[in-house]
Amino acid sequence: MNPFKVLTGIVSPILDDDMNTDQIIPSAYLKDVHANLGEGLFAYLRRKPNGEAIDSFVLEKESFKTTKILLVGNNFGCGSSREHAVWALQEFGIQCLIGKSFAELFRENCLKNGVLTISLDDESYAIVLKIVSNLYAKKLTVNLLNKEIVDDGQVLCHFNIKDNERHMLLNGLDDIGLTLGEESLISKWEENIIGHHPYLQSPITDGY
Repeated sequence: MNPFKVLTGIVSPILDDDMNTDQIIPSAYLKDVHANLGEGLFAYLRRKPNGEAIDSFVLEKESFKTTKILLVGNNFGCGSSREHAVWALQEFGIQCLIGKSFAELFRENCLKNGVLTISLDDESYAIVLKIVSNLYAKKLTVNLLNKEIVDDGQVLCHFNIKDNERHMLLNGLDDIGLTLGEESLISKWEENIIGHHPYLQSPITDGY
């Protein structure tokens, strides 16, 4: 997993509240391990049943096809806990989501895959919305080091994130990577336990 420190990219507004994971990645794209999840991202919002693009959808506009950041509505990622929703966002190229609130399971899946979710208060959200809602390809910078969103060198707002989550993202760590960071302590604990309770050590045997 790549570390997330500073990201500059085009922001696309997808502002519907309660956007669920089936809308983010329809179940039809979960049946094939070789499916292009990036192509499936918001598939039924981006394209008609015949496959024709819906030009009014922001990600189908030519200037937004390199989007790295989404500005989203309330309770984004609700519904099922499918991790494919995060994978689809990543395959499209999106690395950060800015909103007011996120479904908890979706937010956790984002964290474990290196995607930053930023929950803003109403005032800060309105500032960002005003800048990116005109549907031109606006670039913003998300600085996780300083916990701020920046427009052309000007700080628009700061955001909050738990220290342990910030540490994981800055260092590109998932739960396993975080655990392995304490490998020396784990090894010492195992040695201590074996020394005091050798009967807990299972013998290596062939067969039964």
